[in-house]
Amino acid sequence: MTEVTEPVAKRILVTGGTGLVGKAIEKVVADGEGRPDEKWIFVSSRDADLTNAAETKALFEQHKPTHVIHLAAMVGGLFKNIRYNLDFWRRNIHINDNVLHSAYETGVQKVVSCLSTCIFPDKTTYPIDESMIHNGPPHSSNFGYSYAKRMIDIQNRGYFEQHGCRFTAVIPTNVFGPHDNFNIEDGHVLPGLIHKVYLAKQTGSALTVWGTGKPRRQFIYSLDLARLFLWVLREYDEVEPIILSVGEEDEVSIREAAEAIVEAMDFRGELLFDTTKADGQFKKTASNAKLRRYLPGFQFTPFRQAVKETCAWFSANYANARK
Repeated sequence: MTEVTEPVAKRILVTGGTGLVGKAIEKVVADGEGRPDEKWIFVSSRDADLTNAAETKALFEQHKPTHVIHLAAMVGGLFKNIRYNLDFWRRNIHINDNVLHSAYETGVQKVVSCLSTCIFPDKTTYPIDESMIHNGPPHSSNFGYSYAKRMIDIQNRGYFEQHGCRFTAVIPTNVFGPHDNFNIEDGHVLPGLIHKVYLAKQTGSALTVWGTGKPRRQFIYSLDLARLFLWVLREYDEVEPIILSVGEEDEVSIREAAEAIVEAMDFRGELLFDTTKADGQFKKTASNAKLRRYLPGFQFTPFRQAVKETCAWFSANYANARK
């Protein structure tokens, strides 16, 4: 007698599958959040150049996804963005158009794309919510990346109105966790600080944080974001985007973040703030009221615990993580 296996109902393709969020989704799925009727396929730039329409189409025809989580993007820190705004615009516009159009052409049922809070207007009122995305220009430092990401929302609306496609997007706040970019020059603030503390501890020197330490941010642990991505993929039916973030009350200052890392890594040296360095935006407070209407009981990992787990991962994987 031949054994009858359950047919796979969902084939879920994750672009940018080897990055911070892709790795978190892979871990959450492997640790029991995946379902028997789901086949997960994680791809990276090694599998296809998504700026190339033919390669993108071939990738979709090879894997035949029913669902897509679109994380792939050209990303970089503040100074890289300032130098290459045109490149950030062109590459991301090509990637997003190729992915969304291939999804449409191959009959994908649902796409969840990943935006960023940097897409919001520079001049705005707080807290920011989903209705404010297009209310003014983004910050001039990364306008290329920001406008390219905004256009995903425009395309999602267009594909829905013209073709009835269920393409949507999420807007996470500052994501951190294992597999982040821990490069001090080009990474984001939290992974950069973790790397700095690690080095200061090795050399017995003081830890110098750039700026005053006063700016405030909402940090979301990549494993929490991964669990929310699964909920959006399975349950969230709006085309309008949704902010995925901890609450306004969970905003922390850069000083508090640095102190959490110092504690997690048992750093005993001096903590200094170089106030000659620019602070960047003071705050970008986002409202998670829409998320809470859907998921009032969702439990976020406490910030200090998430920092502790991330620091432990970085220390254990230092040889690869620091690159």
